Formats: sequence, structure tokens, C-alpha cells
Amino acid sequence: MAIVLDGTNGITTPMYNGSITANAVTPVTGFKNRIINGQMTFDQRNAGASVTPANDAYTLDRWQVNISDNSKFTIQQDAGAVTPPVGFTDYLGVTSSSAFSLAAGSYFVLDQKIEGFNVADLGWGTANAKTVTLSFWVRSSLTGTFGGVLRNSAENRSYPYTYTISSANTWEQKSVTIAGDTSGTWLTTNGVGIYVGFGLGVGTTYSGTAGAWAGSTFASATGATSVVSTNGATFYITGVQLEVGSTATSFDYRPYGTELALCQRYYYTTGNNSNPTSNDTVVSGQVIAVSAGFATMAGGSYAVSMRAIPTVTTYDGNGLSGTVTQVGVADGITATASNIGARGFGQITKGSGSFNTSYGYPVRCGYTASAEL
Repeated sequence: MAIVLDGTNGITTPMYNGSITANAVTPVTGFKNRIINGQMTFDQRNAGASVTPANDAYTLDRWQVNISDNSKFTIQQDAGAVTPPVGFTDYLGVTSSSAFSLAAGSYFVLDQKIEGFNVADLGWGTANAKTVTLSFWVRSSLTGTFGGVLRNSAENRSYPYTYTISSANTWEQKSVTIAGDTSGTWLTTNGVGIYVGFGLGVGTTYSGTAGAWAGSTFASATGATSVVSTNGATFYITGVQLEVGSTATSFDYRPYGTELALCQRYYYTTGNNSNPTSNDTVVSGQVIAVSAGFATMAGGSYAVSMRAIPTVTTYDGNGLSGTVTQVGVADGITATASNIGARGFGQITKGSGSFNTSYGYPVRCGYTASAEL
């Protein structure tokens, strides 16, 4: 038996008597799946709580919503507490909050923005653009044709796609093969390389013909089912994978710690910042300088180097953002992080609020750092 490397799909395939045995495949170590948290395991922001996201809000790690109207659906990890597909423990659940009538310019999309560094090898925008396959498990209370889109950062190159859900409230696995775009500009930096979206209801203005690249801003395919147009409708998804090649292969299960670190490149939290405790906090130190009523405390570091210099928000012992706690004195002391870098920040500077300038009262806080695309 010989082993050959299939350069298209990035897999090793045993060969018997010179012929390929299709069922005997073993993934090569690497970044086969360009989607992060496709198995919906990580929810650092909400810890499994239901949220009603506003436009551009991130929900489960790496999953954002792009919406024209607020308060039309909720998102929750494992919403409805149904059994996930075999091989998965979690899913992202969308539940419609009303029977919303789509206008021409309406759009409701669940998306992930893939960093350009992670798709640079695809060669999109060149004559050597590689074909990719998007696969996922989906379950909905609705049936019919659903849609989504792949798009570039400039939003002037779009590929609307469709898939069919045949049975209500049943997990079904889908795959869509997409020829790489030989036109347009596709970032290969730490900006948005590819935008992958799943339509939850999109009006005619932002709907396009499925199965072809277009020089327009589309969010889904023409005629796709609208989840937000049926009150109480559900849309559950997991096992999302985007890989090189024209065939969907088995899901790329990365180690738990590896996947968490990939998420933390974009968002990091020291713990449950809605109610941080001393065990949740990383920043805990003494006042190190006092000048004109302002105090400077020790800084903090992130779990991994982040995609870019993040926005850092501190939380006191009551979970109030933009504040810190001085132990034995007070919560709610306003403070901001400064000297912020991609690996950590140098200090926290006090704003207003009661504060003891002596060195016997340690300052403590939790914090989040966001470097999302």
C-alpha cells in the first residue's frame, strides 16, 4: 500500500493496487477548515445566555449578525435544547421574534468574517483561484430553499448560494461548492479575507442569482426562505466548514485548546464579567503612581497575541463596564486601560470615584479585549 497526497483537498489517501480507495482518508495536519468555532463550542461573551443582537454584534465566538432592523430574532447557544448531530455537542440557534415583512432593502444575515491571512493561499482575484466547498449541519422549523453568500471585504464581489431543507425540525447536512473568484480584490492581510454569510431573510435589493459571481453587494439568493418572517421560526446550525476542493470532507476537529486560542485572537475575556470575582480577574495590583488625582495601576496581558490592537474594557466587582474595584474601598471607580498593544496593556488609569491613594488597598478588575474584524 502506498500513500499519496491529494493536493486539491489536502488529504492523504491510501492506494491499493494503484487505485484510490475513497472511504479511507486521513486528514493532513493543518488548517483545513478556514471557519473558526464552526462547531459552536465557544460563547465567551454570553456564556450560553439568549441575546437579541443589534447590527454588527458578535454572538457566539466569531459569529456576527448583519441586520437592517433590530429586535427581530434572538440567538442562543443550544437554543431549544435539541440533540445536536452526531459528533457535535453544541449549535447556534436563531429564533424569530415576530412575523416581519421584508422590505426591498431588508437584510438579516448570520456571518463569519475570515481573516485574510487564513485564506491567502486560495488565490482569489487571480487566474489561479481555488475552488472551495462550504458544508454544515442545519435544522429549521421551516422547509424550502434557503440562501447565503460569500463576499469580499469591499462588498463589490458576491456569490449567492442556495441549499434546500427538506424536513422540518430535522438535522440535515448540506454542502455547496464554489469556484474561486478570478476577479476583484481579496485581502490577504489581517483584514477581512472572505465574508461567509447565512441568510435569515433578505429583501430583493440585496438578493442575487445563485451560483455565480457578481460585481454587486448581495447578502443571499433570490427567492430564499425568510426565517424572520415567521413568528417563532427556528434556524439551528453547526459543523460549519469551508475548505479547499470540490468535495466536502469530514469535519476538522481541532483540539479544544487550539480552537479556543483561535477565538481569543479576536476576543478575550478574563471571565464572567457580568459578575466578576477574584478568581475571574487577571488585573490585581497596587497603586503605582498618583498624580493630580489620577492613579495608575498595573496592566494585564491576553491569552494570545491578538489580530490587532484591541479595544479593552474593564469591569468592577459588580460587572459594571469601564470601572474597577479598590478592595476595601469601593466598586464603580471609573478607569481606562492605556498603553494597549496586541499582547497586553501597560496600565489602568483611574478617572472619577472614591479612591484611596495609599498603597494598602489593592485594585482589582476583570476585562475584555476585542480585535474583531
